[in-house]
Parts: sequence; C-alpha cells; structure tokens
Amino acid sequence: MANLIPVAKTVGSNRIVPTISIPYPLGDPNTSKEQQWKLRYHRVGVALEALETDIEDQTVFKVKI
Repeated sequence: MANLIPVAKTVGSNRIVPTISIPYPLGDPNTSKEQQWKLRYHRVGVALEALETDIEDQTVFKVKI
C-alpha cells in the first residue's frame, strides 16, 4: 500500500494499492467514522486480493473508494 505510486514503481514494488495521503494512508479525518471504516475496509480488502493475485509485472490495483 502506497500513496506515492511513482516512487513505489521506481523502487520496484510489485503489487501497489493506492492509499489516501502521507499522514492518513487509510483514512480521511474530514469524513465520518462510518465513511472512514468503509474506506479502510475496502482498501485492506484490495490489498489482500493483491497478495493472492499472480502477477508477472508491476501492478497497480484499482480502488473504488
């Protein structure tokens, strides 16, 4: 999970899941706790799917939230 996708690609990360920001990678303090939970739940789910996925090249996984 990374918020600086170009840096993650440069250092050779194979599986990249975009996050929100540097100080709040899995949350947004400007939203409600319910919305933050949904965002975190979704992003961690995408990260777990990324670990299960067979890949051959660097892959940036899509997030919906």
